[in-house]
Amino acid sequence: MQVYALELDDFCEEEYSLIGIHSTLEDYKLAYLLNKTLKTKFYKAKEDLEFTREKKKASFSIYNYENIKYGYDWFLIANSYRRENQTVSNELLLTSETKTYLIPEKKKVDFFLKICGESEYEFVMKTVQKIKNIDNVITAYSIDKNTLKSKDFLIF
Repeated sequence: MQVYALELDDFCEEEYSLIGIHSTLEDYKLAYLLNKTLKTKFYKAKEDLEFTREKKKASFSIYNYENIKYGYDWFLIANSYRRENQTVSNELLLTSETKTYLIPEKKKVDFFLKICGESEYEFVMKTVQKIKNIDNVITAYSIDKNTLKSKDFLIF
């Protein structure tokens, strides 16, 4: 009799496509331009994506788009969070800034576009091409989620 072993990952793996976007735009402006270009309706989520790392809280902005007709969800997620640190030294108030990344191995990516569900390769590539044509978007490309060490942060 054959024995089958299942791992916890077999149950938790979510199917999604991931697009990396390099841009100098603010999150709300990029969401607006994506809506205009892709005919989507991104809206700001009620709550940001929050994590605590090394006793420091980080909050990443997130925008949602739900298409009930085709049954898929899209998420626009900021990859970085800036926090000001203030310290008092010799009666001087010193300010420094720290930057925390959602996916540290992709520090150059400003935003991730997560398309939940099974998407055809051609659809993802057409979406990437449309995003590249947006002014102030430096580049966009498909990312293989299996190459990411921190991909668990994209499961929510």
